[in-house]
Amino acid sequence: MIESTREQQLLQVFVQLADTLVADFDLVDVLQMLVETCQSTFDVAATALLLDPGDGGLDLLASTSEESRTVELMMLAADEGPCLDAFHRGVPVSVPDLRDGEDWSRFRSVALDNGFTGLHALPMRLRDQSIGALTLFESGPQSLGEADIQAAQALADVATIGILQERAIRENRLARRQLQTALDSRVVIEQAKGVVAYTHSEGMDEAFRRIRSYARESRRALTEVARAIVEREIIV
Repeated sequence: MIESTREQQLLQVFVQLADTLVADFDLVDVLQMLVETCQSTFDVAATALLLDPGDGGLDLLASTSEESRTVELMMLAADEGPCLDAFHRGVPVSVPDLRDGEDWSRFRSVALDNGFTGLHALPMRLRDQSIGALTLFESGPQSLGEADIQAAQALADVATIGILQERAIRENRLARRQLQTALDSRVVIEQAKGVVAYTHSEGMDEAFRRIRSYARESRRALTEVARAIVEREIIV
């Protein structure tokens, strides 16, 4: 059971994390704060965080020591390790003793060479969507208790919610910008159709075909040609 002082410390961490995950937050700074907070709160040797930028892979975004950075980068290069398993499976993966086991042999060897004896890899996931993994490295005989692991997972979950919300807002803004660009382009094209229809005394459909034909023959974007027509830079 987590002691009351630890509970108070965790509460402060949750409040700090929630306050940080606001609009236009600095993602790298937030993740670095998360790993440093986990290291001090749970008294582990080091922590590191891998994040999926959106292409299904993982990149190292934050770490608290050169040793943890080395281990994580090696794991990504070797494409094996408990952190990858936690990310792909969406479940925590604990390895209390890295000296005991045969799976992830290259990972175990590098981790031990860098002074780590055990670790806990926690998925950063919301329901069935996993976006990364938070790893707590141990270097002594003491191992994290179940309550600490659950608390660390809760911190990872809060960070995940904030990151996914920020991504959704960013994608929505991009979609709105793309829509506005399309609408603006359509207005210019309609203006160009009017100019061409008037110039050639023809219908709007024929004018549009004329503009498209010119754009294709000149290998220029339709909107670019339309704007040039409206601004009287070219005559079609």
